[in-house]
Amino acid sequence: MSAPRIAVIGAGSWGTALVKLLSANAPQVGWWVRRPDTIAHITKYGHNPDYISAAQFDVERLAMDADIHAVVKAADVLVIAVPSAFLKATMDQLVPGELAGKTIFSAVKGIVPETNQIVGEYLFQHWGVKENDFGVICGPCHAEEVAMERLSYLTIACQDPGTAKAMGEALNGRFLKTTLSDDIYGTEYGAILKNVVAVCAGISVGLGYGDNFRAVLVSRAIQEIARFVKAVHPIDRDINEPAYLGDLLVTAYSTFSRNREFGTMIGKGYSVRAAQLEMNMVAEGYYAVKCVHEINAKLKVDMPITESTYRMLYERMAPMMEMRLLSERLA
Repeated sequence: MSAPRIAVIGAGSWGTALVKLLSANAPQVGWWVRRPDTIAHITKYGHNPDYISAAQFDVERLAMDADIHAVVKAADVLVIAVPSAFLKATMDQLVPGELAGKTIFSAVKGIVPETNQIVGEYLFQHWGVKENDFGVICGPCHAEEVAMERLSYLTIACQDPGTAKAMGEALNGRFLKTTLSDDIYGTEYGAILKNVVAVCAGISVGLGYGDNFRAVLVSRAIQEIARFVKAVHPIDRDINEPAYLGDLLVTAYSTFSRNREFGTMIGKGYSVRAAQLEMNMVAEGYYAVKCVHEINAKLKVDMPITESTYRMLYERMAPMMEMRLLSERLA
């Protein structure tokens, strides 16, 4: 029996990093790249001109196409790696039935804003994907360190152990190690909430708060994340595992974190729009905090960090005042 054919949907930083990892182990990896000129550049020079250009490819192993239908049709396993804000528009290009019989992994790390659903829930409800045919690829891992071939780790979550194991083997390599999980809901929400915390951490940096404050912020944040994921999907999980705590730490502290960078700019006085225009990449935490705020209006989980970040980004509360109030809550 031949190995399943894997394709990646999306050519941003994370999509590019995943293609690099997958193409190291597979004879060919499908890749939906939206722009034909990007395909031409990768074919000629062996790297993505727009994102993590340090990542070099053996182009003979890439089956790139700007036609999403062709990429989906040729694949048994699809890895979705587009920003959550563009996910619905991307999926709307497909027609009902195109995903039938395929395994879908999400590497999105965000909530679909049009429906306020994590990617798994969106695919189950709107595309008929079965839970056992869905998985999550999450951190702790930054695309930039994959490009530099620094030792990195990923968590592969799927309710079917065999499917999780197969994806882990497809990604494992000289500088990438994987661990397996069956918590498709907790890992998705954890990946979303750590981006919100990273924005808040960045705002504190921009305001001049130091490492001591950020250590308290992050330690309180993992408790907040634990409360929320328990409310949405109450199973037995260890919140200190890399998929939760590890991903939170790297996103809140790393200089590669786009959410931390976005927050830092807000803390320094940039407007949301100005910060977005200056960044070349999407800060998922900006969109996520609004969705989580709306979801939590029903759940009523105690989430002071999330709510404070929401007020700073969407209600135009002064970051200096809001962070001072938050610091009192964290004590």
